[in-house]
Amino acid sequence: MVEAPQTEEGWFALHDFRSIDWDAWRDAPERERERAIEEGKRFLRHREQVADADEGDSGLFSVLGHKADLLFVHFRPALDDLSSIERRFENTALAKFTEQTTSYVSVTEVSGYVSDEYFEDPESVDAGLKRYIEGKLTPEIPDDEYVCFYPMSKRRGEEYNWYDLSFEDRADLMADHGEVGKEYAGKIKQVIASSVGFEGHEWGVTLFGSDPTDIKDIVYEMRFDPASSRYGEFGEFYIGRRFPPADLGAYLAGETVPTGEGDGDEGGHGEGGHAHGEGGHHGEGGDHGADHGGGHDHAGSGGGSAHGDHPHGEEEASGEGDHPHADEEDGEGGDDASDADIRGELADLDIYAGKPSGEDVYATVLYSEADVDELFDEVEGLRGNFDHYGTHVKTAVYEGRVTDRAAVVSIWDTASAAETAAGFLSELPEIVARAGEESGFGTMGMFYTVKPEHQGDFTDTFDDVGEILAEMDGHVETDLMMNVEDENDMFIASQWHAKEDAMAFFGSDEFRETVQWGREVLADRPRHVFLA
Repeated sequence: MVEAPQTEEGWFALHDFRSIDWDAWRDAPERERERAIEEGKRFLRHREQVADADEGDSGLFSVLGHKADLLFVHFRPALDDLSSIERRFENTALAKFTEQTTSYVSVTEVSGYVSDEYFEDPESVDAGLKRYIEGKLTPEIPDDEYVCFYPMSKRRGEEYNWYDLSFEDRADLMADHGEVGKEYAGKIKQVIASSVGFEGHEWGVTLFGSDPTDIKDIVYEMRFDPASSRYGEFGEFYIGRRFPPADLGAYLAGETVPTGEGDGDEGGHGEGGHAHGEGGHHGEGGDHGADHGGGHDHAGSGGGSAHGDHPHGEEEASGEGDHPHADEEDGEGGDDASDADIRGELADLDIYAGKPSGEDVYATVLYSEADVDELFDEVEGLRGNFDHYGTHVKTAVYEGRVTDRAAVVSIWDTASAAETAAGFLSELPEIVARAGEESGFGTMGMFYTVKPEHQGDFTDTFDDVGEILAEMDGHVETDLMMNVEDENDMFIASQWHAKEDAMAFFGSDEFRETVQWGREVLADRPRHVFLA
């Protein structure tokens, strides 16, 4: 019997497609339309806040064409959670103006295509792969992105039958498939979920991207790959655009959404997006392999999870009763607010700190104990792919002076691209940590470009400051790391147990004097950033 890979399941997914009864909407009294909008916004806002479960994510999308008008995407830990969501929506005033044109039920999963080690000895799996697996099992929906959804199956014909192939042959095909998809890293995020036993097709594929032509290009290019050309069968394709629940009224009035006016109200839709799942392997069922680079076992298969083979008192009708603070204004996410607070405090100290790693860019930093030359060769190969994308700013290797490890720093224009790059970089040799995982508070990263004639002075001064740091409360470790391609480009990674400890250093006279001196020896303005 042909070997089927082991699988582990994660969150369940519901893609709920709705059409609007536009005649009924136009004929309805104004107060009915207003009530429908308010109840619809409240329902959708609570779904995005995941007020109905301990975990999950939801998103609202407009859909183009005749097949539907709206798409609700929900990820939840249990199938019953999705059933409850469907029924709660039917109790809103908005529901009577809609018809469910189609829906799709599936469950996320990972399989032996990702790594046999994960199933045989989970504790031996490296941290980067664990993050990847968690992202695939518990996906989050990118903010302000176009979406494409389609179902697919693997062919079971007389000439080409996917399920008659050996495990090794399938793994090799998916590895080649993933190589093509790697070209779209940073542009496309995918969620592939198994629907074997749930739907007529075997997988539901959801693609997210900021440019809809990237979605077209990746699907088209993958059609020429044997894993799709010989073995792929596809259902209807749907294309749409995410918008916040606050814009529901604008959508129904025929305005372009997202309007950009209501994002701050919703609490689930802001700049930078979510942290989960940006790096991932191409799943066997999908028509692409955009999220992640090389695989682990089976000749570097980029295959994702597979089911056998995965590719890739009474509540009011409005639904108000499902959240303990239904009438309160939604706040900003805690992590984003904390990061903004830290940067604000640095600004109060007259210390430059924009977004992570600079004014308008985002950074991801990973540490490796591999030989620096070997590490650089690997990074140089990845960097060649990164350079194809306009969002890529810089990727470099920094060698430590105090520690026996190197830092790989990758800087991008968007948070989602930086997270996707982290998925690739996590598979570099001997990765031991990611910035923000080393201590209770994390890393304060400081980037400096030194004038060549002052390079020695700068390192000497750092050594003096390092002696002061060693005596400070809450200090874990600080290292001055040099770019292996440019000794004048330096990265100081400073780890602290608590935010208060780090801020005490940044507010100290010693640091202030160093900054003043640095204005004479630096080639440009330094960047001081929080990387946790």
